[in-house]
Amino acid sequence: MDETSAAAVFKLKPSRQETKADTTTRAAREIIDSEASAREAKTQRLRAARLAIEAIDKPAPAAKKKKTRKG
Repeated sequence: MDETSAAAVFKLKPSRQETKADTTTRAAREIIDSEASAREAKTQRLRAARLAIEAIDKPAPAAKKKKTRKG
């Protein structure tokens, strides 16, 4: 027997509990990953919008007030 067929014959099947846990873990990770990618996309979109607004509405530097001395 070669190694591939021997591995297929003697491969342990996960228990029903393990397969349910794997399914739950996979589903949770997919949800978390999709939420993270949506959050990153939103952050990039908002950052681009903020930078565009800041470029348009660039405020003029405030003039310094001269201090008057009383005395």
